[in-house]
Amino acid sequence: RAVEWRLVDQAVPRSRFAAVVAERAAAAAAASERGAGGTSPIRLLPLDPKREENRTDYRFVALEVDPAARVATITVRAPNAPEPETPADMARAGSDLWALRVWRELDDALLDLRFNRLDVGTIVLKTAGDPNAVLAVDRSLARHLHSDWLVKEIVLNARRVLKRLDLSAKSVFAVIDEESAFAGSLFELALAADRSYMLADEKGAVRVGLGPLNAGALPMSNGLSRLKTRFLAAPDRAERLAHAPGLFDARAALEHGLVTFAPDAIDWHDEV
Repeated sequence: RAVEWRLVDQAVPRSRFAAVVAERAAAAAAASERGAGGTSPIRLLPLDPKREENRTDYRFVALEVDPAARVATITVRAPNAPEPETPADMARAGSDLWALRVWRELDDALLDLRFNRLDVGTIVLKTAGDPNAVLAVDRSLARHLHSDWLVKEIVLNARRVLKRLDLSAKSVFAVIDEESAFAGSLFELALAADRSYMLADEKGAVRVGLGPLNAGALPMSNGLSRLKTRFLAAPDRAERLAHAPGLFDARAALEHGLVTFAPDAIDWHDEV
């Protein structure tokens, strides 16, 4: 009757249960794209961060907790060297690949805050490094996203971590300053924040940027990109921005609605 009412897909006698489960699992594995396309699987090695009482240092992520202020600061660093551009080279890099490791490290930091730092109420997100290095990685991933299973899994991992950030019960603020690398996939961190503060420096050196992964490869739980969610009433605007070339200075980012506030150097410390 459970099958008739569509409560289950199949009713199996106890004597055949193990065999049917094995058959269904084998059929699902055969239909999966994972492992197809010639790219070898990779082993996920331990992250081995350096942990202290109120600080954790990973290779590309740093987590610092101020217990008195109940604030945690997460800094995510861009690649500091050229990254592999082909799926085969990415597979050879293994779990040290920046596009894989940085999101695993961020995930570990977020889980630490969720389960071990219950008193922390605010997360401050920062980035550091060259935004163009992040965009270069994103372009390589986007180029092979629909043709290689490993690249797809790498992007799906980033998607899952960003969803975890979206659903955090803590307040999240992004701080964009001279050292920042909020571009491409890392700009998703700013889009996921409740508020984003971008320094409007006189030289216009502080910049943010969008890349191919911002156009929908990293959707939220609602199925929309963070850009489309932000500009829900103007989807065409989100589409134009996702494909806009170059980087935006603070004035342009504020005009386009990409950041919440853009104070100048005089007001920066008071605002932030």
